[in-house]
Amino acid sequence: MLLRLSSCFSAVLVLGSALAAPARAQVPVIGLITKTSTNPFFVKMREGAEAAAKVAGARLLTGSGRGDGDNAGQVTAMENMVAAGARVILITVSDAKAIVPSIRKARARGVLVIALDSPTDPMDATDAFLGTDNYQAGILIGRYARAALGARPARIVTLDLLPGHPVGAQRHNGFLAGMGLVAPAATANTLGKPDEVVCMADSYGDQAKGQTGMENCLQRIPDVTVVYTVNEPSAAGAARALKVAGKDKTVILVTVDGGCQGVRDVAAGAIAATAQQYPVRMAELGVQAGVTFVKTGKKPSGYTDTGVALIAARSVKGVESRDVQAGLASCFGNK
Repeated sequence: MLLRLSSCFSAVLVLGSALAAPARAQVPVIGLITKTSTNPFFVKMREGAEAAAKVAGARLLTGSGRGDGDNAGQVTAMENMVAAGARVILITVSDAKAIVPSIRKARARGVLVIALDSPTDPMDATDAFLGTDNYQAGILIGRYARAALGARPARIVTLDLLPGHPVGAQRHNGFLAGMGLVAPAATANTLGKPDEVVCMADSYGDQAKGQTGMENCLQRIPDVTVVYTVNEPSAAGAARALKVAGKDKTVILVTVDGGCQGVRDVAAGAIAATAQQYPVRMAELGVQAGVTFVKTGKKPSGYTDTGVALIAARSVKGVESRDVQAGLASCFGNK
């Protein structure tokens, strides 16, 4: 677990001090916990939260797990932040079920908890959820892949997140629905596997694991026509494996994220299309809701869709998309 205390104030946070109590009453203390500290998506989210906190006059505490699936690291970060006086926790959950007891414990102490990007299971374990409609993101890239495929048969590889994660399931199943295949509902946490899906592997959102998964699938099923990946790092790994195998020009590779490197990969032809998310908007809305809660006691509730758009270098008939230039104007990460 990685924990960092950042603030737009120069004052030192003194825990357990009577002198610090008035400052806590005046300055909203908000914690942001991401899945990792290095993924460009979460780096941009943190930067957005820091900027929003500065504008709002709030102190921001930041922390993360060591990687996707590191629930223990996120639990420790949350406990540390609550002990440090955080009245609000914004969290992108790594394990949708395992984190729930810790969230309920924090809420019982009067802490507002808002999920960003990834909902808990059940979703109402947090006060509110701000994020991408991941099922819709999957539908967008599925529709694109189906149109780009034309009359060729669909022989699909899916490089997924990890078992049981709602974000991974929603993107996967939305993709299947967009392809016009039988798919579980948007609320399901199980992965659909119609006959057209010839190979599946868990990438954990990691480039190296994505490459290995793609290599293994190609060894078993060489005549792949479509590849879906849960995010752009795993897509980069898949693209490398496809290129080494000499299949990068014939296989349609689609993914979700909309990071700057991913959009550049779309421009270069390594990725056919990506569904772009907006982590800065998630962070800004979360900080704003947190500050409002601290100052007025008003809590947000329910789900807020922070938007998604299809980015493609080549448009296809019947599928609305934005071009690479528009994608780069709105991307996250190093431009």
